[in-house]
Amino acid sequence: MTENTTHRWIRWPDGGQQQLGFGADYNPEQWPREVWDEDVRLMREAGVNIVSLAIFSWARLQPTADSWDFGWLDRIMDLLHANGIAVDLATATASPPPWLTATHPEILPMDREGRVIWPGGRQHWRPTSPVFREHALALVTAMAKRYGTHPALVAWHVNNELGCHNVYDYSEDAALAFRGWLQHRYGNLEALNHAWGTAFWSQTYSGWEQILPPRLAATHPNPTQQLDFKRFSSDALKDYLRAESEILRSATPDVPVTTNFMVSTGIPAMDYADWAADVDFVANDHYVRPGPQAMDELSFSANRTSNIAGGKPWFLMEHSTGAVNWQPINLAKKPGELARDSLTHVAHGADAVCFFQWRQSSRGAEKFHSAMVPHAGEDSDMFRSVTELGHTLKQLAPVTGSRRRRARAAIIFDWNSWVASEQDSHPTSRFNYHQEALDWYSALLALGVRADVVPFETELGQYDVLIAPGLYLLTADGAGRLNDYVHAGGHLVTTYFSGIVNEHDHAWLGGYPGPLRELLGIRIQEFGPLADGDTAELDHGLTGTLWTDRIDVTDGATEVLASYKTGDQAGRAAITRRRTGEGSAAYVSTRLGHHGLEPVLAQLLAAAGVGSELPEALRGRVELAIRENGDSEFWFLVNRTADAVPLAGLDGQRLADAPVSTDMNDGGTNDGGTGDGGTRDGAIAPRGVAILHRGRTPERPRAPHGTESTR
Repeated sequence: MTENTTHRWIRWPDGGQQQLGFGADYNPEQWPREVWDEDVRLMREAGVNIVSLAIFSWARLQPTADSWDFGWLDRIMDLLHANGIAVDLATATASPPPWLTATHPEILPMDREGRVIWPGGRQHWRPTSPVFREHALALVTAMAKRYGTHPALVAWHVNNELGCHNVYDYSEDAALAFRGWLQHRYGNLEALNHAWGTAFWSQTYSGWEQILPPRLAATHPNPTQQLDFKRFSSDALKDYLRAESEILRSATPDVPVTTNFMVSTGIPAMDYADWAADVDFVANDHYVRPGPQAMDELSFSANRTSNIAGGKPWFLMEHSTGAVNWQPINLAKKPGELARDSLTHVAHGADAVCFFQWRQSSRGAEKFHSAMVPHAGEDSDMFRSVTELGHTLKQLAPVTGSRRRRARAAIIFDWNSWVASEQDSHPTSRFNYHQEALDWYSALLALGVRADVVPFETELGQYDVLIAPGLYLLTADGAGRLNDYVHAGGHLVTTYFSGIVNEHDHAWLGGYPGPLRELLGIRIQEFGPLADGDTAELDHGLTGTLWTDRIDVTDGATEVLASYKTGDQAGRAAITRRRTGEGSAAYVSTRLGHHGLEPVLAQLLAAAGVGSELPEALRGRVELAIRENGDSEFWFLVNRTADAVPLAGLDGQRLADAPVSTDMNDGGTNDGGTGDGGTRDGAIAPRGVAILHRGRTPERPRAPHGTESTR
C-alpha cells in the first residue's frame, strides 16, 4: 500500500464554515422540473449540504454520438448552489448509453463461459476496452470543461462503484491486457512458468499469445493464474480510475477527486488499500447485511475504511435510510438504527454521511430501495428521522477534521490472503476469511476493547497486539516483519490456515505454518478440516468447528493454553503461546466463533497488558470509538443493545445524542420530540449514540515494536 500523502478534502463554497457533509445521491433527471424546487426546500429543511449528481446520466447528457444536452444539469447545478447545497459531481460514465453499445458491442464484457453481458442493467463495459475508454474519457473531458469552475462543484466522483458488476471480464480485450500485465510483472516466460508452476498438468507456455484469462476449463484452472487474474482485474480498474482522474486533475487542479469504494461487499474483488493513493480522499458505500453480527460488520467495515484512508477523514458516499431492494428479504431498519448506523461511520472517521438516494424512485429496479424522502413523502417517520439526523450532524461540527485515535490492538486484514484463501482445491471450501476476521472483531467489541482493522502493509510496530487470522498467503518479507515485531516486544495472534503459501500460491515446505513455525514453536504435519456439523471439544468448555490441526509443540518455551478433548486431535494442543523476550506469538487452530473467542482473547490481551477503556458496566453493551483533534477527544458511545444503557463512570460534555434532544445541554429529556425511546437521566437510548467532548488524555507509552516508524 502506498499512502496518499496529498489528501485533499472538500472546500465548502462561499467560505462555508467547518461542517460534516450530509446528503445523498440525487437523480433529478428522474423527476419533472416542478419537483426540483420541492426537493431543494426539503433538503434545506433536513440540513442537506451536499449531493452526488449525474451518476447515471450519460444517456441524458449525450443522447446520441454527436449531440449533447447539458441544459438540465446547468439548471439543477445553479439551483443547488443558490440554496447553499454543494455538488459532488459524477463523471456519468458508470453505464454506457444504448447508442454506444449498439454501435460498439465490442465494449460489452464477457463472463468466464464466453457469454456476453448484455445491456439492460448497468456497468456493461469492459475495463480494458480502448473503445469504451475513448468515448468515456470524451464525456469526462466535456464535463470537466463545462463544470470545472461552477461554484457548486466541491468534488469529482469518478464513475460509480467501480467493479461492482464488471470486475472480472474474460474478453479478448481483457486477454490482451492480462498478457501485458504479466509481462510487466514477470519480465519473461521462464519467470512466469516458474511462478505459475506450469510443469503441473503440462501447462508450460512457449509464447505470450498462448496465455488466456482463467476461462471455463475442464477442471480447476491453474491457481496462480486465477490469483494473478484477480490481481490484474483490480489493477485494470485502478488504471481506469487513473485515466479519468488525470483529465479531471488537469482541468481542475483545485477540486479533489474520489470514487466510491465498496469495502463491505464480503467479496475480495478490489484491493482498496492499493487504490487509496489514487484518490484525494477515500469514499465508501456501506449497506447493512442482516444477521447476528450485522452491527459488528458495520463497525468493522467503517473501521477498515478509516485505516485504508490512513486515518484521514473519509466520505460515506452511500448507505440506506431503511430497507434495500437487492437482498432475498429486505428488512426495514428499526427505530434509532438510521441515526445509529450513520453515527457509527462518523465515529470511525467519516466527515460526510450520505445516502442512496434523496427521493425514492417511482420506477426502475431500485423503486423499493429506501431513500431520505420515501414514497410516503415528507409526512413520514422516515423524513422526520432524516431531519433529526441532520440536526445531530450540525451539532457535531467540532468533530470535523479530527482523526480516529489509534487503538492498542489491531486486526490485520490482508487482501492477498483473502483472495487466495478462498480459491478452489483447498482442504475445505467452507473457510471464509472475512467471517474469521469479523469474528475476532466481534469478540473485541464484546470485551469493550478498541481495535483497528488494518492492511498488512501498515506499520505494525505501533500496536501492542496484532491479530492476523487466516494469513494464508505469507511472503518471506511478511514473515520477517512479523518475526521482528514479536522479537521487539509485540504480541502476535494468528490462526489456522496461516503461513501456508508464498506470493505465487506455492506451498511452504517442511510443515505448516511455513515461515511462522519457529516463531510459534509448533509444527503441523497435516490439516484436519471438519465435516459440516462436526465439532471438536477443547478444554475450558470451548468448541471448535470447521478446522483442526495436528500440532506438534517443537519449543520448550511454547505453552499449551488449551488442548483437544475429542476428535482426531484429542490430546494434542489446540491453542498455543510462545514467549520471546517481552513479546509472544499465539496460535488458535480451530474456528471458535465470536463467542468462543471471547475468553481466549481476554486471556491473550491480559497477558499483553491491553484492556478496555470503558467502565466494566458498559463493556459489551456499548461500542467505544474515539476521535481526537488537538487538545480535544470525542468519545462516541454506541449502544449495541435494544435497551437503554445507563451512562455512568465517564466524564465530559455531552456534545450530542441520537435520538435528538431539543437541547443537548439542558440535562432534561432527550426523546426527539416523540416521547418514546429517548436518552434520559444519563442513559443511552436503545440503539442510540451519545457523543462526549473530553479533554485529550495522553496515550500509554508503547514499547518500540520493530523498527518501523509510527504514524
